[in-house]
Amino acid sequence: LLGDTLAHGRLTNPPHPMWMSFESFHINWFPTYCSKYPPGQGAVLALGELLGLPWIGVILSVAAMCAAMLWMLQAWLPPKWALLGAALVAAKFGIANYWMNSYWGGAVAATGGALVLGAMPRVVARAGTRDALLLGLGLAVLANTRPYEGLLFSVPVGVCFFWWLAGTTKCAAIARTRMTRVLAPLAVVLLLTLVFMGYYNWRLTGNALLFPHVLNTQTYRTTGLFLWDHAKPLIHYHNQQFEDFYNDWERENYQSTWPDVWRVSGEKLIRSGSTYFWWGALLLLPGLPFAVRDGKMRLPVLLFLLGAAGFFVLIWSMPHYAAPTTCVVFLLLVQAIRHLRTIRLSGRPLGMALSCAAVCLLAVEVGFAVTNHSCDLLGWTCQGDPSRAAIQEKLSHTPGKHLILVRYGEDHNIHDE
Repeated sequence: LLGDTLAHGRLTNPPHPMWMSFESFHINWFPTYCSKYPPGQGAVLALGELLGLPWIGVILSVAAMCAAMLWMLQAWLPPKWALLGAALVAAKFGIANYWMNSYWGGAVAATGGALVLGAMPRVVARAGTRDALLLGLGLAVLANTRPYEGLLFSVPVGVCFFWWLAGTTKCAAIARTRMTRVLAPLAVVLLLTLVFMGYYNWRLTGNALLFPHVLNTQTYRTTGLFLWDHAKPLIHYHNQQFEDFYNDWERENYQSTWPDVWRVSGEKLIRSGSTYFWWGALLLLPGLPFAVRDGKMRLPVLLFLLGAAGFFVLIWSMPHYAAPTTCVVFLLLVQAIRHLRTIRLSGRPLGMALSCAAVCLLAVEVGFAVTNHSCDLLGWTCQGDPSRAAIQEKLSHTPGKHLILVRYGEDHNIHDE
């Protein structure tokens, strides 16, 4: 909905006079008819739609993510190791992963995180305007894709930035350069981002400070967002499917008990593990302690810990929610490989063998997925609704326009909208 709206040159749509017949999940109807999501992912889908197919936008976003990852890694690692990290990202997310094979997103937010983490050391090293602009662009992308996770990612970087900016220097010219070449352009980008976000919110919700996803939560949700939240009073809905989902399934699925906390945390661990890692990555564990203790990795480690904590305190979490920290995950993985390769056992290069095996096992895993026509280890993330696709295929071969009336059966699965 968001991508199609933007592709037609609009930020939002007027409410439909028969809106109750079209009410669906993750959609606001008042004061305007719009998606609840930030505009970042919708923008790449709109670009794809203008180019002929929304999925083209997904492909381009994954390509941009891989390029941004390479650029980011080059700021932290030697060139050949940066290339290896970018290749791992491309293999993991660019073929048999739901980030590539669905419209759910992930790549756009991951690109934002990579721009931020890649720009920060460059700003410190050379105080360039281009790097400041890219830092601002990364922050803008995070704010318009994953605001909560992006904020957690941005705060430590912001602290480091202002620590550097306020750092003592004997030369007044250097301090003046930092202000004019770094702070000023960064402030302009951030100010324009805030103005756009306020205008976007105002157009969609009538309030510059009210985000569409917050309005959707206020309108429909009866459960909290964080593990310590408790259920709110029941809401009466206009259709039985919402009653079943919000008043029954969501409230029964998480009831603020410790068993529920451990269960949903286990689900997040399994899902995120299959998305960001592969079985061969376990071979890199001996090198991970050395990577974590590396003084250069203090900021990435802090970003990873804060991002992981923010991810696990949520009740409802999919792996792409943590997309901003993707750059940190692969930076630490490559650094672990570098340290692992120095480990020897009885004079034999054990670490080198383990690191090579880990990379080869990723290639094998992707190869098996392609052979089996698997879009992702979490198959349900990109398989869609076959019955809906069959109806659409049938109608596409029938001339003229169509009006489809939908009546759900008593055994309808509320997750198949």
